Parts: sequence; structure tokens; C-alpha cells
Amino acid sequence: MCRHLGYVGPPVRVGDMLTLGSHSLRTQAWAPRDMRHGGTINADGFGVAWWNVAPDDTVTASRYRNAEPIWTDPAVDEVLPQLESAAVLGAVRSATVGMPVERSACAPFTRDRWAFSHNGVVPDWRRTLTGVAAEFAVVAAGLGAEDLFSPARLLEAESATDAATLWVLLCDLLSTGAPDGEWSAAPAALRLLVSAILDRAPEARLNLLLSDGAQLWATTCHHSLSVLVTDDFALVSSEPFDDDPRWQSIPDRSLVSARPGALSVDPLL
Repeated sequence: MCRHLGYVGPPVRVGDMLTLGSHSLRTQAWAPRDMRHGGTINADGFGVAWWNVAPDDTVTASRYRNAEPIWTDPAVDEVLPQLESAAVLGAVRSATVGMPVERSACAPFTRDRWAFSHNGVVPDWRRTLTGVAAEFAVVAAGLGAEDLFSPARLLEAESATDAATLWVLLCDLLSTGAPDGEWSAAPAALRLLVSAILDRAPEARLNLLLSDGAQLWATTCHHSLSVLVTDDFALVSSEPFDDDPRWQSIPDRSLVSARPGALSVDPLL
């Protein structure tokens, strides 16, 4: 499948987070260690998101994506290190057979202050995710929110892939009007989405990574994930990018919430 990484902490150079460590995200693109039968390399594109704070304190996520392998793009060493951010979310892609290899299919997917990546696959994704949208639409209609979760909204996906369509559903589940200071909306949305998908496709692989620029949330469902959290920074990564003994491997079917000085690992379902 894919590899992804999230960082929150003191400002860092965006490009450095893609190349940091002896087993950096860029290295994981061509030499991953723990793909769990999800492919052999991650050469179908990459992307990275960072966060900007406007004078009125509005936080928005920006991104750079390329459908070519990360090791072929000189911007990783020449341009992205010129950008600084207190949060970074990066991903390298291994496209599922039958899905397009194109820039719009590469994570991160962004909207307002949110950035998102999916490591995994949803079997028969069109049928599965349309069914999830229809289920959510019934609930939303009962709450007077008829415009949410209409299966037609899935056409808004940037690309004809499971990951891009997952992002449409997750955006409808998230409240994007204010920072998630209570750590409530994001975990609840991830848990609800994963549960609904697994009800229809038990073999789905759903390692999701989400950030608002201040916190990180992640799920483990089949694929590997590790975290490193200190008082100063929080890291979430498909594979540790160095040999720091503080990395913690996350059990399968877990929901992770992380920010500097705080880590929560709870059952996903």
C-alpha cells in the first residue's frame, strides 16, 4: 500500500521531514520494511502538507503533490526545505491495481485546516463507499442535514480512488468551523467511518492519518504504525524513520490521538 508520516511540534523545514533519518519517508518509498503483503515499493507518487497561519489566526493546510516517485523530484531537496511549518503530513503512494496513477490521486487530501492520508485499500470501493454514504445520509436526513452524505457528493472526489472518496465522506463527518480543542470530532469521525466500512467490507485495510495542524489522529487496521511523542513534538509514521528507542509500535485496530506532551491509544472499535 502506502507509507505516511505526521509531525506536530516546533517549526521544521517541510522538505526535511521527508528525508529525515536513515529510514526516511523517501527511503520507505523504495525500501519499505513492513508492507504486509500490500505491495513492494511506493513509487506511484507522493505528497506533503504543511500549515499556514493568517494574520487573523485562520489556519489552513497547503500541499505539494507529484505523481512521479519521490526520489525523482528535485523539489524535495531544493524547494520544500525553504518552507517551514509547525506541522507536516507526508505520504508516498503504492497505487492499488486498477486505480489511476495521477497527481490528484496522491495524498495528502486537504480542505481548510484538515489534511488526510489513507494507507490501505477498500475492496469493491465504489459499492462499499456508496453504501456507507447512503447509510450516513439516512441518519443526516433525520437530523435535518439532507445535503450531507448524498451519494452524489462522492462525485466530488478529486480522483476515482478509494482514498479520495474516503476523504469526501470524512469531510462531511468533520466539523471544520473551529479547532477541535476537545479531541472529540476527529476521533469520533474516524471511528464511525472505519466501523461503517468494515461492516460492508471486513477485509478493508484502513490505516488513516488526519491532522488539523495542531494534533494528529491515526487508525490502525491491518498495516503498521509507530509513534514517538515527547513534551516538545509528536510523530506518527507507518515505519520508524530512525533507530530512536522511544518509537512505540501501535497494535492493530487502534485509534491514536497525539500532540506534543500527550498520547492516547484507544481501541478503534
